[in-house]
Amino acid sequence: MHIDLYLVLGSAVVGLLVGLTGMGGGALMTPMLVLLFGITPSAAITSDLVAALFMKPCGVAIHWRRKTINKDVVRNLCYGSVPAAFFGTYVLHLLGQSATAEHRLEIMLGSALIIGALAIFYRSIFIEAPPKGAAHAPVRRLPTIGIGVVGGFMVGLTSVGAGSLILVLLVMVYPTLSNKQLVGTDLAQSLPLTFSATLGTLLFNHVDFSLTSSIIIGSVPAVVIGSLLSSKSEGYLLRRVITGVVLLSGLKYVGVATTALGVIAGLIVVLITFLAVRHWRHGQRVVVRGDLVAEPVQGIVALLPTWLDGDL
Repeated sequence: MHIDLYLVLGSAVVGLLVGLTGMGGGALMTPMLVLLFGITPSAAITSDLVAALFMKPCGVAIHWRRKTINKDVVRNLCYGSVPAAFFGTYVLHLLGQSATAEHRLEIMLGSALIIGALAIFYRSIFIEAPPKGAAHAPVRRLPTIGIGVVGGFMVGLTSVGAGSLILVLLVMVYPTLSNKQLVGTDLAQSLPLTFSATLGTLLFNHVDFSLTSSIIIGSVPAVVIGSLLSSKSEGYLLRRVITGVVLLSGLKYVGVATTALGVIAGLIVVLITFLAVRHWRHGQRVVVRGDLVAEPVQGIVALLPTWLDGDL
């Protein structure tokens, strides 16, 4: 089994960004594999799905310990997301690996990236300040299962959606849940979802284990390091910048011309500047932790949970 050092390094960069920002890995890893390394969309998606299974348990364990998981919502999400993710991998198998199929998959992947990025921007603009909120809320069974179906299918087909689209839909259905509960619940449901997608991928699709191993070797330690170094305020601007890059990647996949991409990039810069200024005016300024400077090990450990508590 061949380990590609450049893929390991690239995966480490993506893993570090995931840890620092809390963004879903599928929205970052798959575009990197396709656009920078020339890997086919089908191979990138299947490898990313398998590697993602190794990146989530740590975060789930932290939220479980801190009791920031709404188990009833997780259960109903899984009713929809687990079978839908499995079905999504089967549809990926049905698409095949011909040049035409790969092109269609690029369009689907681009559409998923665009939807996910727009969902994050929507949340930033209209649902910026989550309520203090209760730890629990009455479960809306059918809408919750529906969210699971939509998000699970998109993850199984494109590897994108668990960390962006599902969370935004949860905010709309459960506006009274605190941000910690929303993030913990979304992360918890993504673990069985990812397991289902991984199982379907191994059954229905070809997995390049050399590629997958390179991703795991690079990304998993980097995610841990990124999460240890993260803080709420420092990750805010970086998350929005990465979201803008993800949006541009999705538009590139669907065939938007270079000139149009330049114009859209300018508009994204304006939007991110507006969001950053508004964020700063709300008093959520970057705070340099003195204990991180004075006692690096203790300071880094103290920052561990902050990645998981930040809004996406």
